[in-house]
Amino acid sequence: MAGNQTDGKKPIDPIEIHQKALDDLVNVNSLFTIAVFVGLSFASPGQQSLENRPECDADPGMAMRLILYEVISFACFLLSSLVAKTLKVHLNIYQEDEFEKLHLKLGRGFMLYLSAIASIVGVVFLALSMANVIQIRIGKLSCGSVYAYRAVGSLCGIVLLALSIYVPSMFYAIWKSLNYKPKSKPDPAEKPQA
Repeated sequence: MAGNQTDGKKPIDPIEIHQKALDDLVNVNSLFTIAVFVGLSFASPGQQSLENRPECDADPGMAMRLILYEVISFACFLLSSLVAKTLKVHLNIYQEDEFEKLHLKLGRGFMLYLSAIASIVGVVFLALSMANVIQIRIGKLSCGSVYAYRAVGSLCGIVLLALSIYVPSMFYAIWKSLNYKPKSKPDPAEKPQA
């Protein structure tokens, strides 16, 4: 019987928990990567904004920043996914009794934190690139476009709310999983004391 047994429930297998979490992280990164490519499609030069005022049209610098932010975001999601997949391979290689060895625990912790941080940085740069997409399509913020302000404000508010939930819970889950100690299995040779 592997893992920790609590109140007759299914035993907790820390390796299985890590693998499921890593799968979820890779799936989320894949969705964000799709958003990166959608954003890149708006980076064509000479697009007019919906404001129909020439001063509200985005300059080439904004399109270049959009591409820069999209590339950085893509690189972060790729780093996060590759580190998560690497960690998953390591989890499949090592047995449960090796799970608590210090060098493996430190390596696992480093990879978990690196994967989570890369994903968070990717989300930040994706939000920055989406703000540029909004300015290219609706109108620059410096132009005073009410709709651009509303769209960028909504984007920033929702992303900040999502990150304020995701970051602490992700780091707590990583910390908790790294400090998890499976209960020792009872020795079948030992007899219970009466």
